[in-house]
Amino acid sequence: MLNSPRTVNDVMTHTAVAVGPEAPFKDIIALLDQWKVSALPVLEGEGRVIGLVSEADLLPKEEFRDSDPDRFTQMRRLTDLAKAGGLTAADVMTAPAVTVHPDATLAQAARIMAQRKVKRLPVVNAEGLLEGVVSRADLLKVFLRTDDAIAEEVGQEVVTPLFPSPAETVRVEVSDGLVTLGGRVRDTSLVPVAARLARAVEGVVDVRWDPTDVKTSGEGDQALRSNA
Repeated sequence: MLNSPRTVNDVMTHTAVAVGPEAPFKDIIALLDQWKVSALPVLEGEGRVIGLVSEADLLPKEEFRDSDPDRFTQMRRLTDLAKAGGLTAADVMTAPAVTVHPDATLAQAARIMAQRKVKRLPVVNAEGLLEGVVSRADLLKVFLRTDDAIAEEVGQEVVTPLFPSPAETVRVEVSDGLVTLGGRVRDTSLVPVAARLARAVEGVVDVRWDPTDVKTSGEGDQALRSNA
């Protein structure tokens, strides 16, 4: 569909900083600060992702630095206490890493991040080798598309196939990502279909039909009140 980003490969950072399993704790901190990222993939061999070390994995060292946790805390926070004593990436990383493939859709990547409560995903190929990293900020880049680009795609990919002219004329307006459709249609059952397809266009914030402008073609010219 035109130039709309569709997959993780379209928005990911292709050059990603990573560490090996033997990377010292302080070196990991330095890299996170230098590159302004919240997590680093941990690589083995020729670049196979074996884990991910994040700020959350590193914080237990500070949290438990001068504390003596009771037995209940020890049992409940066993993993965090182990990480608090870690010296290398292998000691503190979360493994296996939650990853995504470059051909995954942006919606799939967003769903993985939400379900697994992570901010960044290593992007790996079929062999598990690192190809890049995609972050929450990367996925949100689609909303930087211009209104004109969105309108063009909605017109070409949604309106034209569903409502061929000259029998029907559907207007497309986009303002700050909000798509408004209006005009004359013969088959009103296509209204919710058009709305659903328009919402799938990258960068669209929402879609609405203008009830004062969208009308059925034919006798009576009744205003369409379908809630898309």
